[in-house]
Amino acid sequence: MTAPALPFATPTDGATDDGCYRALQARDARFDGRFFTGVTSTGIYCRPVCAVRTPRRENCRFFTLAAQAEGAGFRPCLRCRPELAPQALVWSVQDASGILVQQAVRLLDAPDAWCTGDERTATVARLAARLGVSDRHLRRIFEAALGVSPLQYLQTRRLLTAKQLLTDTPMPVTQVALVSGFASVRRFNAAFAQHYGLNPTALRRGGERPAGAQAATLRLAYRPPLDVPALLAFFARRQFHGVEWAGDAATPALRCTVRLQSQGAAGPHDHTGWLSACFDPARHQVLVQTSDSLYPVLPQVIRRVRAMLDLDADPAAINAVLHASFPEGDGLRVPGAFDGFELAVRAVLGQQITVAAARTLGQRLVERFGEPIATPWPELTRLFPAPAVLAQAPGEALGQLGIVRQRQAAIVALARGVDAGQLQLQAGADVGATTAALCALPGIGDWTAQYIAMRVLRWPDAFPAGDVALQKAMGVQAYPHPARAATESSRAWQPWRSYAVVRAWAAGSTADTGHLTAS
Repeated sequence: MTAPALPFATPTDGATDDGCYRALQARDARFDGRFFTGVTSTGIYCRPVCAVRTPRRENCRFFTLAAQAEGAGFRPCLRCRPELAPQALVWSVQDASGILVQQAVRLLDAPDAWCTGDERTATVARLAARLGVSDRHLRRIFEAALGVSPLQYLQTRRLLTAKQLLTDTPMPVTQVALVSGFASVRRFNAAFAQHYGLNPTALRRGGERPAGAQAATLRLAYRPPLDVPALLAFFARRQFHGVEWAGDAATPALRCTVRLQSQGAAGPHDHTGWLSACFDPARHQVLVQTSDSLYPVLPQVIRRVRAMLDLDADPAAINAVLHASFPEGDGLRVPGAFDGFELAVRAVLGQQITVAAARTLGQRLVERFGEPIATPWPELTRLFPAPAVLAQAPGEALGQLGIVRQRQAAIVALARGVDAGQLQLQAGADVGATTAALCALPGIGDWTAQYIAMRVLRWPDAFPAGDVALQKAMGVQAYPHPARAATESSRAWQPWRSYAVVRAWAAGSTADTGHLTAS
């Protein structure tokens, strides 16, 4: 079945509705998160993969976003759980208003930007300022494109996040309310009752569970196809012992130690712990377990895991552009990173050397500067060095690890920029400003900046044209200006060139040679 062409608007039009209903009848996971079905006879809205009996066509209304369904008075289904659906990432290179709305949605999805209580209005004001428009203009184009206000969209994101934490974790209701962006349990209960007609504790069988009574297992959905063995193999070739462990087809799982910083009333606070992500291909889900120490930042953990495993990718849209050039790569994703700083250091270490050599240097860095941590697995024992630690690392100590001076300077400059808050290495950061700031640092050029944009900033159109392995795969390495030739040849793959790079690497069998940069 061909995917219905869903507009970034509300509600969907009649012609598209027919396509949505066919997808609903088929329970096709490829359309999960691309639309939601409101059933007028029950007042419930569902994902297209919901296992309940298919409602009659005349009782169905279709929406592009969960916030639109809730704005129309529908409540989320307790069986298919709309909060599990992969997000709909829509990209445009032409419509300025559309780009603005899409960027606003991405920023509102980030838990780091959520404020509490009466600060909701301030959230929208800060969002407008970041996008360079007025509050009024942002609200106008947001409502024109989506049919809901920024605040309504934000409220839905908070409530659905809270719903997932209530269902999947033993966190106390008070903690769920606070980490979901509510100032108090009273306001949280009122919002939950108003939107869903439920008391939050009603989602928990047997009432409230004490913290620590049961490990949290978060369910994250994705749209197929997803080549799980290829994704895990990518991580496995680059893993540092003690920091991460990647399984294979027999054990499709990824485990790692993590560090995440949050802003509190007393200032920034580091949260350290571990997580395990197990793939369930039959249900198109990833099951994530975390240490209790990460409970206060679980919304951020969810977002980062989704980015790390590229769970929000839309294969149908990507394959429509890339399948003709890379017919064997339909299930490949762009591997991301949980920690942007860690990935940036890895990219610096990988300049002009093989993956194996970069892995050796990174292993030495972890053993010299990483902190010990206790986990349930003997293969996970250390944290990757914190920015504050590497910012103060003496050049002599880095040199003893085999890191040359140019890369020593780059690592220290990166660490100082991130530690001081001058560099935001995370999904949703401004791509142009961030890549420019990276290139201004000593020892960092376009290849490194584009590689970071691809894997950390989650920019789908990043293109490290100076990558020798990429040039070889594209057959332009013998040209007088191979990077220029690669860039020209790649224009047909826009706006999905990051995915084209991964497919080109796979097609070129670059696992042994690594990603060599010509710069």
